[in-house]
Formats: sequence, structure tokens, C-alpha cells
Amino acid sequence: MTASPQRTGKAPAWTSYGVDAVRGALIGTAETVPGVSGGTVALVTRVYDTAITSAGHLITGTARAVTDIPRGKGASRAVAEYRSVAWRTVIPLLAGMAVALLVMARFMEGWVEDYPIQTRALFFGMVLASLWVPFSMATKAPRGSTGRAAPWSWSEVLIALATGVVVYFLVSLPPGNLEASAPVIVVAAAIAICALVLPGLSGSFLLLTIGLYQPTLAAVNDRDLAYIGLFALGALIGLSSIVKLLQWLLEHRQRITLVVLTGLMVGSLRALWPWQTEDRDLLAPGESLGMALTLGLVGFGVVAAVLVIEARMTRKQEPAPAS
Repeated sequence: MTASPQRTGKAPAWTSYGVDAVRGALIGTAETVPGVSGGTVALVTRVYDTAITSAGHLITGTARAVTDIPRGKGASRAVAEYRSVAWRTVIPLLAGMAVALLVMARFMEGWVEDYPIQTRALFFGMVLASLWVPFSMATKAPRGSTGRAAPWSWSEVLIALATGVVVYFLVSLPPGNLEASAPVIVVAAAIAICALVLPGLSGSFLLLTIGLYQPTLAAVNDRDLAYIGLFALGALIGLSSIVKLLQWLLEHRQRITLVVLTGLMVGSLRALWPWQTEDRDLLAPGESLGMALTLGLVGFGVVAAVLVIEARMTRKQEPAPAS
């Protein structure tokens, strides 16, 4: 992945802030769609590792501030962690996410309810094309003690397939209907936010599974601050429990982590199959077949085009080999 402007030490062009805000908006939009993972979009838009690493530094810095300052040890360790956050990327990213969540929450519920087949078909094509991102990144990542990139081994293929099977059955669970009590909201938010940082798992889909998708969208649309506050508390708990682990895995076990993430995305495609019952039983292609195929191809083509353009821009930015 490309390095963030914060880490290169170069002042970014103003356009880069806009690009990162658009990336955040895409991630936020994805999180309002059951079955589509914000982590997947973060991978496709090449901000996944920057976001995870920055979140890890932010959590560590906050923890050190809470423990060091009251004990008279000062804030130097916390400040060092905060300085490692890629703020120039993270701030516009979060701003774009927040705006997209507020805007799309108002529309997405109706789209998913009124046009479920077309909506799932569009995102099925997009996620299918997105599989190339973690797959190719895993291929380029160093393997084991050799420290060299290499094609996928059979063991890695089996690990990805096993992960995909687990996720396949997870997203096959029929939707539930829990009462939106305070403990339930906190626990549900912690689980859903973990899905945000795991490509292939959809936080909205998990909320739908336990019956809190509609109440959560309603709380955002109605500006229910009590519900939103409980949800934010759960999200903070979930982030603090998983982000540091993901940060360590990406830094020390990058290849196998990307292999598992590929499997997660493969298994998640089951949730986006256009034809299924309300209890998530799969059906053969039927209603709106032509439109579903068209939208699936459009979704696939859009993501494929973005990946091709990004690859060409990356090659142009690479320095020419010395003669």
C-alpha cells in the first residue's frame, strides 16, 4: 500500500485531503449497506493499513495518557504515540465517513427494502472485483523466513478456503430480533465495529442478524443521542480490543493476515447473493435477472477500473531504475 503523507514527511497537496475524504465517504456508505464491509472498501482504496496503524497508535496514546498523567509521569509517551498517527489522512477520512453515514443512513434503508435484488447484485459485483486487492497484496508480501514474495502456496489456499467457509455459515444465520436495551446496544456496537475493521464482514449485516439494524438507522436519522452514545461506547470497547491485534498482525504477520482477509471476503459474498429469502435461504436466479446481471457487471467494472487506474498511477510515481 502507498504510504500516507504523514509518514513520508512531505506536505500533501490540497487535493489529497479531498481524495481521503472521498475514501472515507465510500467507507461510511459501505457500512450502511448490509453485506458490504467498510474494511473491504478501505482495502480497495489503499488506506486500510494506515487506518489500522493510526488507530492502534491513538488507542495506545490514550491508554498511556490515562495511566501516566495521574501518576505524575507526564505525557511524553502519549504524545509520542499521537505523533505517529497519520493525522493528515485520518482526519479527512473520518470527516468523509461521518458525512456519508449521516446522509446515506436516510436513504439506504429504503433502497435495501425496496430494491433488495438490485442492491445486492451491485455490491456483489463490487466485492467480487475487490478480491484482487488482498489476493495480490498477499502475493507481494514476504513469506516466512525467506523474506521474499512468492505465489500462494497450497496451505495458504486451504487457510483462505477454511476462513471463507466459516464466514459463509456465519452470514447464513437468519435475522434475529433483540430488544434494544442498553447492554444489548453496547455489545452489538462492539461486535459491529470489529466488523468495520475486518474486510469481508459487514457491521450492518451483523446488526441486521441480531435485529438492531433498523433501530440503529432510526437513531441516527432521529438524532437519538442516548442510543448513539451507548453505541459509541460499545464501538470504543470493540476497537480497543481488536485494533491492536490487527496492527501487530499487519506489522509482523502481514502475508498470512492478508490470506485470511481474502478468505473473509470470499465467504462474505454469500450475504450478497441477490436472490434469497428473508431468512437468508438462497434461491436460484429469477426475478429482475437482467437488471441484476447488469448492475453486477457495473459494480465489477467500476472497481476493476479504479484498480487499473490506481496501478497505473502507482507505476508512474515509482522512480526510474538507475542506469
